[in-house]
Amino acid sequence: MFEDLFLNNPKIEVDSFPMFSVVEDDDMNPSADLPDELPLLALKNTVLFPGMILPITIGREKSINAVKEAEKGNKFIAVTSQKDIKTQSPSRDDLHQIGTIAKVVKLLKMPDGTMTAILKGRFRFGLNEITQNDPFIKITYHLLETIEAEDPLELQATLATINDVARKIIELSPHIPKEAIVMLQNIKQNSFLLNFIASNMKLSVNEKQSLLMESDFLAKAKKVLGLMGSEVQLLELKDQIDSKVRGGIEKQQRDYFLNQQLKTIQEELGNNPSQEELKELAERAKDKKWSKEIQQAFDKELKKAGRINPQIAEYSVTINYLETLLDLPWNEYSEDNFDLKNATKTLDKDHHGLDKVKERILEHLAVLKLRGDLKSPIICLVGPPGVGKTSLGKSIASALGRKFVRMSLGGLHDESEIRGHRKTYIGAMPGRIIQSLRKVKTSNPVFILDEIDKIGKDFRGDPSSALLEVLDPEQNTSFHDNYLELEYDLSKVLFIATANSLSSIQPALRDRMEIIDVSGYSAEEKIEIAKKHLVPKQRKEHGLTTKDVSLNNKVLGEIIQSFTRESGVRSLERKIAAVMRNTAKKVAMEETYDKNIPIDKLEDILGPARYSRDAYEKNPIPGVAVGLAWTQVGGDILFIESSLSNGKGKLILTGNLGDVMKESASTALSYIKANADSLGIDSKMFSENDIHIHVPQGAIPKDGPSAGITMLSALASLFKGKAIKSHLAMTGEITLRGKVLPVGGIKEKILAAKRAGIKTIMMCKENKKNVEQINLSYLKGLKFVYVERMEEVLKVAL
Repeated sequence: MFEDLFLNNPKIEVDSFPMFSVVEDDDMNPSADLPDELPLLALKNTVLFPGMILPITIGREKSINAVKEAEKGNKFIAVTSQKDIKTQSPSRDDLHQIGTIAKVVKLLKMPDGTMTAILKGRFRFGLNEITQNDPFIKITYHLLETIEAEDPLELQATLATINDVARKIIELSPHIPKEAIVMLQNIKQNSFLLNFIASNMKLSVNEKQSLLMESDFLAKAKKVLGLMGSEVQLLELKDQIDSKVRGGIEKQQRDYFLNQQLKTIQEELGNNPSQEELKELAERAKDKKWSKEIQQAFDKELKKAGRINPQIAEYSVTINYLETLLDLPWNEYSEDNFDLKNATKTLDKDHHGLDKVKERILEHLAVLKLRGDLKSPIICLVGPPGVGKTSLGKSIASALGRKFVRMSLGGLHDESEIRGHRKTYIGAMPGRIIQSLRKVKTSNPVFILDEIDKIGKDFRGDPSSALLEVLDPEQNTSFHDNYLELEYDLSKVLFIATANSLSSIQPALRDRMEIIDVSGYSAEEKIEIAKKHLVPKQRKEHGLTTKDVSLNNKVLGEIIQSFTRESGVRSLERKIAAVMRNTAKKVAMEETYDKNIPIDKLEDILGPARYSRDAYEKNPIPGVAVGLAWTQVGGDILFIESSLSNGKGKLILTGNLGDVMKESASTALSYIKANADSLGIDSKMFSENDIHIHVPQGAIPKDGPSAGITMLSALASLFKGKAIKSHLAMTGEITLRGKVLPVGGIKEKILAAKRAGIKTIMMCKENKKNVEQINLSYLKGLKFVYVERMEEVLKVAL
């Protein structure tokens, strides 16, 4: 606030320097003789208040002439501020209309040609008009009077507060000497006190001008107090920041000196903390079962740490590396449980079905029991979502008595996540495989690599290529992690990868894994899973007991058939949870209800049935056939619709079909044209009509050769005008020679057909071996027709 009074800073960019009158004048009243006109001095970047002495450096010619004219006469001059400091020759509109009449105390000529006038403010005035512009500005004016406060007590309190705040500002500001408090005490005149504070506060020209223009003395005092309050807040904040910074620096210096003293004392006593830490690491290393090469690498890093100053960053990097080596379970294995009956019981308890997977695990355990040592297989479970691939890993770990690790690979796109970073980088760490082994403290856990088909790839590397070494039984005995820079044996780890599709897994990686297909569940299996696992789980999670709610097989079957359509059981579990929530609400509200949930109440709880089998059970019209398709979420049935319209034999295909499916349609049509006579079809129909084949659900892309015989049957039905046999679905690829070829996804397709109420399934004779591998309970109620040629297909279908 008052720095300008006590700091003579030559760098300050103003044309004035506010001072104060040592003795308060009594002649600050308009009783002095003043002429009717006065020369005008326009200030650029300051405001002169009555009672203040202001040295002004004058450079403009008009300003110099005005000051000289005043100095020759009665020494009075009108002083006001410009609105814009860039204006060189101000007019009336460029000037503030209220200013201060000042007396020229002294006029000094400076060596650089400019002049300095020392002015003393006397009275406030209002500008009437400009009577002269050259060689200087001359004006007429009127004096302004101050409106006294109506409440002297309020004014006295305000002025006392101003004094207190001014003292606080002086105390908080490091640049104002404490003697300024004495100077404030010597000011007796209230108007002079306000002008003195307003003149010396760090305010803008407009803020100072508004204070000069204020005629109401009490209002002016309140304005000054408000501005002072803002400055006090700023100074207090600065003081807090300075105290914190100063305290932080002092604490750092104190800690440094104490650490140095402590280090010196410890050295004198022969007790060095860093040496103690290294000695403890060396003791831990004696119990490790690692190879000679690892021991040499550890000793080398330990000696290096002993030579490094503990204060530098490299010391902590080296210590972290040594601790990682010690924490890893080198040649440490958990003991396997070789009780095959117990393993079988554990696997069957946790998961219904999945016989192939369970059989493969039991085979591995049997060989391990007989031989005592065996490289673990690399298994990849492929199947639709929700069939229990991931949770199966926990059951396998429990059956073998091993630790369990799960690593999600979905969206992984950085190779360093697998191999780790080199320890020269800041924040370097091992890859997630080594970190997981460090966490479970055993080198033979069951390691689930979840969603291996969803690994990403970008400029940071290809994680799937890094996995080639991990999942190769011939290479993973010496897995190289970039952080360790040592070989680690992963051959005893039982890796189990999971995927929804093999198509996105690169061939080299797929070749290293033993692929086991995990197909979807039948309705019967889902009922068993719901009874044994899902219902008890959801009942417990919702705070219910067997006395509160019960779901019988018919209810569960209705939920499966009418409210879900999936290969797994995730959606089924959500529906069961909805039933439990509804029951929990009724129990909590003490409502009466039937604990044995009836089928007709399901729609009240779950809403309208989402799926219906009625559409599949109706007798189709000519030109419509039912096919079977495989999707990532299991099997599904597919309608093939065809129609004729007047035209020239054009084939129209719609329904978002892929290239292979389009070729199947063309092949089917070509076969029918070539064999029209034997099929009893008039050949003119091909040239006089356009043929349109459509597969519903056009938003879903469809492709593959398995709809070949379905399209053939639909077209033959269309041309002959005869509907296809009811409750018949088919799948198989066709050739121009009339052969039927085998296709894949047989189990999923059969389950889809059974869910849809299909009774007869037609397929290639070579697919019979796939059907024979399916559990007989899945095939109950289904009839299979095996064909080799298209003639057989049409004979059965029509």
